[in-house]
Amino acid sequence: MSALLEVSGVTVTFDGFRAINDLTFSIAAAELRAIIGPNGAGKSTFMDIVTGKTRPDSGTVTFGERAISLLSLSEAQIARAGIGRKFQRPTVFEDQSVAENLTLALKAARSPWRVLVWRGKAADQARIVALAGQVGLADHLARKSGELSHGQKQWLEIAMLLAQEPKLLLVDEPAAGMTLAERERTTALLVDIARTRAVVVVEHDMEFVRRLNCRVTVLHEGRVLAEGSLDHVTKNQDVIDVYLGRG
Repeated sequence: MSALLEVSGVTVTFDGFRAINDLTFSIAAAELRAIIGPNGAGKSTFMDIVTGKTRPDSGTVTFGERAISLLSLSEAQIARAGIGRKFQRPTVFEDQSVAENLTLALKAARSPWRVLVWRGKAADQARIVALAGQVGLADHLARKSGELSHGQKQWLEIAMLLAQEPKLLLVDEPAAGMTLAERERTTALLVDIARTRAVVVVEHDMEFVRRLNCRVTVLHEGRVLAEGSLDHVTKNQDVIDVYLGRG
C-alpha cells in the first residue's frame, strides 16, 4: 500500500541541538497510528515539520497521491492540501454556539472572497448536523461552546477540522484532562475517523494507546526507536530503558 505521508531522512537542529535525527516515517491513507516517546523525543517537532511550522535542515516530506513536497508549501497551503492539526488545548470560539463554530469551520474551507458573501445552504446545515452527530454533540448545537466540558470542546475542535475534509489528522494528547467516559468516547471517535483518513495520535497515556489498538511508533532523540503493536514495542528493551522504565 502506498503511503499518504512519507517523511524520509529528515533532520532538524535548533542551536546545536538535533531535535530530529534522520527521521523516516510513513502512514497510509486510512490508518490510525500512535506516536509515543519521552519528553524531548521529537514528537511535537515532527508535527511542526509536517504542518510547515518548522523547516528541516535536510530530508524530504511528501504527501498525497502525487507525492507533493510539503517543504515548498506554506502552513496555509499545507492545511488546504488536506492536513489538519489539533493541539492539546482546545481552541474553539467560546462565545459562539457549537453550530456557529462548525459554520465558521465550513466557511474557512472556502476562498476568502466567497466567505464575504457566503450564505448557508441546506447542504451546509445538513453537514453541520452530521458533524455534530459524529462527535456526540448533536444535542448541543445551540449551546455556547464555553459551556461545554473539556472533552466536548475537544470533540468540537475535531469536528471543526473534519469540516475541512482533511486527508490526515494530527492529534496531540487527546486524552489529557478527560473523564473515563470521555476518553472511551474519544477512542471510538478516532478509530471511526481513521476508517476514511489517516490519523496520527501523539499520546503519553499507555492505556489510551492500548484502547486505540493500532500500530505504534516510538520516538527517541529525534528518530524512530521501535515500531509495531503496543505489545511488541513495550517488550523492546531499548524502549523499556529510555521510556517505560523511567519513574
